[in-house]
Amino acid sequence: MKIRVVAVGKVKERFYEDAIAEYGKRLSRYCKLELVQVADEKTPDGASPVQEKQIKEKEGERILSRIREGDYVIALAIEGKMPDSLELAAKLETLGIQGKSQVVFVIGGSLGLSEVVMKRADESLSFSKMTFPHQLMRVILLEQIYRGYRIMTGEPYHK
Repeated sequence: MKIRVVAVGKVKERFYEDAIAEYGKRLSRYCKLELVQVADEKTPDGASPVQEKQIKEKEGERILSRIREGDYVIALAIEGKMPDSLELAAKLETLGIQGKSQVVFVIGGSLGLSEVVMKRADESLSFSKMTFPHQLMRVILLEQIYRGYRIMTGEPYHK
């Protein structure tokens, strides 16, 4: 299975880069991982709802340009399903059994994801009702995908 993570914005802190690289290395045993960054839009202080929508739409166009027709898309959104690690592992396993060879996880920018990206998504996933920095979310997502593969293969994992 190939897993692509499409995320808005650059990773700026070295410690996030190191953690992302570590999980990328660990995941290489289980899947082909591709990390894609698309440019974020500057959000002015006190942006109006119209400006925020325009920003999300521009970022959404960039996201959609990195998604192919046959990709199975999982959008990370606060209002998404909140599975536990076992359920996420089962979902990844089911997708593989169903022949979904390209799974794309999408992480939006500071304003979230546009409507068009949410409509393109096959499902949405939430890790919490809390908001996390998108850089940290990449690390959390990769750790959970790694944990999922460990669970699928019956290997030990920290509970």
